[in-house]
Amino acid sequence: MPPGVLVFLGYAFIVLGGVGVSLRFVVDQAISAPLSPVGVVVMALLAYTIFTVTLVLQRKEAARGLALGLSSLTLPAVPLLLLSGMPLPAAVVTLLAVVLFRGLTRPAVRTYLSEP
Repeated sequence: MPPGVLVFLGYAFIVLGGVGVSLRFVVDQAISAPLSPVGVVVMALLAYTIFTVTLVLQRKEAARGLALGLSSLTLPAVPLLLLSGMPLPAAVVTLLAVVLFRGLTRPAVRTYLSEP
C-alpha cells in the first residue's frame, strides 16, 4: 500500500472519529427538531467518508477521486483557523493537506487503485 493511501486512511479515520464525537450534539438537536441542517451535513459526511474508505480498501479506481474530495475538507479549515487566531493548528492542517494531496496524486496511488 503506497504511503499516500496510508496517510489518507489515517485522515479518514480521524474524520470518522470527529463525526462520532459530534453525534451527541446531533442527537440532542434531533430530539427538538427531527430535521436539522447540522444533522444532515454530519450524516452526509459520515456516509461519504465510509463509502470512500470502503472503496479505497477495495482498491477501486473511483476511490481516488472520492479520496481527493474528502481531502479537500482540509482547505477551508486553514483560513478558519487563521481567522480564529490559531496559526500553529493552521500550519499543521496545511501540512496535512499538502501531504494528502501530494500523496494521492502520485503514480503509485493511481496504479494501486486500479480495480475497475
